[in-house]
Amino acid sequence: MTKVLVIGAGGVGSVAVHKMAMLPEVFSHITLASRRISSCEQIARQVEQKFSAKIEVAQVNADDLEQTIRLLDLVKPSLVVNLALPYQDLIIMEACLKVGVNYLDTANYEPRDEAKFQYSWQWEYHDRFKEAGLLALLGSGFDPGVTNVFTAWAKKYHFDQINTLDILDCNGGDHGHPFATNFNPEINIREITAPARFWENGDWQERPALSDKQSFDFPEVGERNMYLMYHEELESLVHHLPEIKRARFWMTFGDSYLKHLEVLQNVGMTSIEPVKYDGHEIIPLQFLKAVLPNPGDLGKTTKGKTCIGNIISGVKDGRPKNLYIYNICDHENAFSEVGSQAVSYTTGVPAMIGSALILKKEWQGAGVFNIEQMNPDPFMEMLNQNGLPWIEKELDGPLSF
Repeated sequence: MTKVLVIGAGGVGSVAVHKMAMLPEVFSHITLASRRISSCEQIARQVEQKFSAKIEVAQVNADDLEQTIRLLDLVKPSLVVNLALPYQDLIIMEACLKVGVNYLDTANYEPRDEAKFQYSWQWEYHDRFKEAGLLALLGSGFDPGVTNVFTAWAKKYHFDQINTLDILDCNGGDHGHPFATNFNPEINIREITAPARFWENGDWQERPALSDKQSFDFPEVGERNMYLMYHEELESLVHHLPEIKRARFWMTFGDSYLKHLEVLQNVGMTSIEPVKYDGHEIIPLQFLKAVLPNPGDLGKTTKGKTCIGNIISGVKDGRPKNLYIYNICDHENAFSEVGSQAVSYTTGVPAMIGSALILKKEWQGAGVFNIEQMNPDPFMEMLNQNGLPWIEKELDGPLSF
C-alpha cells in the first residue's frame, strides 16, 4: 500500500489529489489536510463524484510543528506532498525528519516577514535527510519543476553545453475580473513586486521590478508583453549547471493588471509591514488577499491558454543550437477535467508526477535534491500521459534581446 499525505487544499492541492485519484495503482491511499477541513471535504466530495474514489481528510495547522508531527504519526504516509504556503516548508520538512517520511514540494521556502525566497534554507537540510535515509524533492511544480526538467532533458539529449536559458511563462487566459491573481494573492504579489534578478557571467544582476519589458509571440496565444522577474528555479539551475552563462525568467502581465498593481502599491496595500487599524494590527497584503477573488474559483470563468517553456541556446557537436521546449494548457479543458483553471493544473499535475515517481521508486535518493538532479526521462513521459504534453522546436537563432 502506498500512502500519501497532501498538505494544502487550495487550487494546486485540488488538482494534485484529483490526478492522484486517477492513478489508484500508484496512490492507493490519499489523505488531504489543511487548516480549513471544510476545504478538504469539498475537494473529497468532488473527487468522489468525478472518479468514485474516496480520500481521507484531516485538519492541520502546518505552522505548528507538533501538530504536524502528530498528523504524520497518525497517517503514517510514505510521502508528504507539501502544497501549503512556502512559509511552512521548513516546519513540514522538520516533521518529516521526526517521523521518517519522504518529502516533496513545489515552491521554495520564504519567511513571512521578508519578501525573499531562496533554496539555501532548504539545502541546509541535505545532511539530515541523507543521514535519515530520506528523500526531499524540491520544486516539483511547473516553474519551478517542469522548466527544470526541460533543462535537464535538453542537456541530456540536445546540448553538449548550454550557454543561455530563458524561461518564458505566459498566461493568455481571461477570467473576466478587473484584477485577480491566478494563485495565492499574497505569494503572487510579493513575487512580482520584488526586484528582478538574473544570472550573467557568474554573478547575479539586479534591476527594479517590472522595469525590463519585451514582446514575444507565444504559440497558440499570440503576442504578449513579458517582464523580467526573479524566480527560484534560476538559483538551482545555475547551481547544478554552472556552465550556463546567462539565465533569465520572464512572465506576461496585461496592462490592466499592472495598472491595478501600481495603484495598490502606491496606497500601501501590497506592504507586508504591520499597521494599526481600529485597535488591531493587520498586514495590508493579507487584508488585500481576503478581498480579492479566490484563485480557486477562477476556473469557472477563465478562457484561453497558458504557454510555458524554455528557450535554450548552446552547442551540440561543435555547432550552435537553439531549442524551444514548451507546453500549451487550455483553461477550459483543465476545468472540465478537474474543476480548476490551468495555472493550478500546470502546478498540480507535476506535483502528482513527482510523487508517483518517488512512490514507484523510479526516483530515489537520500538527501535534499532539486528536480533537475533526477532522471528526466520518466517525468517527460508522464507529462505526455497526464495532460501536459510538450513540444520541441528548433529555432534559427537565440533570442535577440
